[in-house]
Amino acid sequence: MTIQFHLEETSIDELAIPSTLDSVDGRAFVEMTELRNTIEREVLGTGDTESTPRELLSAFSDRFAPKRLFLARANGRIIARGVYEWQPEEDAPAAFLELQVVKGARGRGVGAAMLDVLEAAAVSDGLTVFQAWSSHVLPVSADVLSPPTGFGAIERNSPAARFALAHGYRLEQVDRISRIDLPIDRALLEQRRRDAQAHAADYAVVQWVGRCPDEWLADMARMHQRMSTDAPAAAIEFAEEQWDETRMRNLDDRNEAGGRVNLTSAALHIPSHRLVGYSDIALPEQEGSPAIQEDTLVLKEHRGHRLGMLLKVANLEQLMAVSPKTPRITTFNAEENRPMLNVNEAVGFVATGCEAAWKKTL
Repeated sequence: MTIQFHLEETSIDELAIPSTLDSVDGRAFVEMTELRNTIEREVLGTGDTESTPRELLSAFSDRFAPKRLFLARANGRIIARGVYEWQPEEDAPAAFLELQVVKGARGRGVGAAMLDVLEAAAVSDGLTVFQAWSSHVLPVSADVLSPPTGFGAIERNSPAARFALAHGYRLEQVDRISRIDLPIDRALLEQRRRDAQAHAADYAVVQWVGRCPDEWLADMARMHQRMSTDAPAAAIEFAEEQWDETRMRNLDDRNEAGGRVNLTSAALHIPSHRLVGYSDIALPEQEGSPAIQEDTLVLKEHRGHRLGMLLKVANLEQLMAVSPKTPRITTFNAEENRPMLNVNEAVGFVATGCEAAWKKTL
């Protein structure tokens, strides 16, 4: 597709996901990654959510989370990126869309044209529910937009909010972006651990760095599948993910391919010898870069024993031992997920921004 904007010829084309970063398409993928990181820094004022090209390519190559990538170019330069992702599970209801435009090209129809391309791709696959996410700074004015959950808010006049509303999207959920600087006071963590252990007599913590041990593959697959249904999602629609040991090994492979190291602390229910909760932290490819707190889940039938706190503290201690150069950790939590926010706040996480979840149904 070719579109004319103010005498500039702008093209939107699909980029095949490259097998390596050394190819022609790989170099375009690197440029796309730089665009993504630049926009994230502009919006949030920090590089905490940046990815390296290697990390991002690994995510784009995941057969359990298939994606198509579209790039808009003007005068040979990438000025916008669009991602269409879907779930491979049968009867998955929704498409997941991602759209970013460089600052100098906004307000000229590039974003609208890219959105048309992404929505058309989803419709061609039979999907008519579109869902997207946008990053925001914490609100500073009284003119805010709140989701139906009643938890959290974003600036109504932010560029992302204006764009989403103008194209028929509805705000459904707000996630809090939080950060904690390292190292954390060890006396505080020890106190939190003792308090949690007093309520968890039938549980123990098991830990590993990197690939999941064979002994725990089935239990971890079961919990990842529950994560897709148990995490607070408001009206955002997901199909229940299908996890088994093969998909767990694929997760390990993706982390290794992207240069990431996963740190896991899991809750072992001693009477049944089954894992019933876990918390993951991803160490990025580049040493000394901020880490990302990934999933933390306790199965519903084992909640009420302070396992969320126990796992969070255990993994923070593991991180500081394994990677003392890591400066901080960033995490995302639904604003309505007060139990997990309580855990985060109790160990020192502070809010730094928010992420809005949008939905449109044809």
